[in-house]
Amino acid sequence: MITVKEAAEKWGVTPRRVQGLCKEGKIKGATRWERTWMIPAHAVLPSAAKGEIPTMPMPRKSPFLDMTNIYSEAGKADESIMLFENNIEAHELFEAQIAYRRGEIERVYDKARYFLNSHSGFYAILGGGMLLAQCAIWRGDLQLWNEAKRHICEAPCKSQSQREIVSLSLAVIDSSIYDNHDFPEWFMRGNFEALPPDAHPCAKVFYIKYLYMSAFEVASRQVEREGLSGLALMKTIPNAIEPLISQAVVDKTVIPEIFLRLSCAVAYHNTGAKELAIKHIDKAIALALPDGLFGILVEYVRHFDGLLEERLALIDESALAVVKELYRTYSIGWSRLSGAVRNRYVASNLTSREREVAKLAAFGFTSKEISSMLYISESTVKQTVLRVVQKTGVKDRSEFSSIL
Repeated sequence: MITVKEAAEKWGVTPRRVQGLCKEGKIKGATRWERTWMIPAHAVLPSAAKGEIPTMPMPRKSPFLDMTNIYSEAGKADESIMLFENNIEAHELFEAQIAYRRGEIERVYDKARYFLNSHSGFYAILGGGMLLAQCAIWRGDLQLWNEAKRHICEAPCKSQSQREIVSLSLAVIDSSIYDNHDFPEWFMRGNFEALPPDAHPCAKVFYIKYLYMSAFEVASRQVEREGLSGLALMKTIPNAIEPLISQAVVDKTVIPEIFLRLSCAVAYHNTGAKELAIKHIDKAIALALPDGLFGILVEYVRHFDGLLEERLALIDESALAVVKELYRTYSIGWSRLSGAVRNRYVASNLTSREREVAKLAAFGFTSKEISSMLYISESTVKQTVLRVVQKTGVKDRSEFSSIL
């Protein structure tokens, strides 16, 4: 038998809540002893009434539970979910986040509505809003995207730290469609002191995405940075990511490690360091496949010009088939939403080769240089450039940066 206080600590609720449940006869086996209650050690917190989520403290001060060390070992995602069997809110949020990483979008949508239509706590409302935004990306639904951002902004903040968590959440979803115009200044500096430590793993992942976006804009001549041109900034990105990967390994944060390895691989791929890119791609795949985290891989397909699919084919052809099927949906939705938010046309109908040639042309490489880099003839490069122009409706290669 355990005391009310011990049960409250075990279940993450207040002693008063436990006492009330005992009086109502809702805790099986609980017995009155003098002025207190004694509870069987194996007793569990009663389920909530239908349609109600009991607001309980989250096990981490972060709406990104799946990116904390709660999920610390590849292949143990479902076991991690079961750690929250006595905390309905945390259980549902973590389960929904893992479902998103697997690409189970309709299931994620239902979970998001479940949170947003109930009287959930701050982190759960924030998490529900982010899940809804992620569904909007896959659906290419601008109205749903705006609704999701409204829910995030309306999360009931009680401190400055929580307000900064809201700002981080908005930066996270904006970075998913490569819109970096409204990031908070502290985020762009990589200064996360205002955030609770539990939110740092996620913040690091999306800060790296911000650095990559900046490097891509410089490389594709969308913006000018004094003293930087071409791939100069892109080549420095792995130097920032490699230490963070090592830290993710030490911290045992599986999902941040996958994201960081894939981001590092993209930077290596863009700068011609193919073997280093492959090393990180293969390690990311090895972490993702045991739990079927196909959704994460899908998010990066467009950046690798066929290389990610090539590595998947060598490792697991059935996984490749799933990723390809999911990517067909994701690519159309992402391009539509990203284009609508950024007020530009984003091509979703290019082949891997056409996208690769268009990207190198956007980086300023000539047809002769692209020919040498891709081991194809110069005439093939020119024909590919022409096909990209015809498919996208841009004037010429000088506008390729606007469609990627």
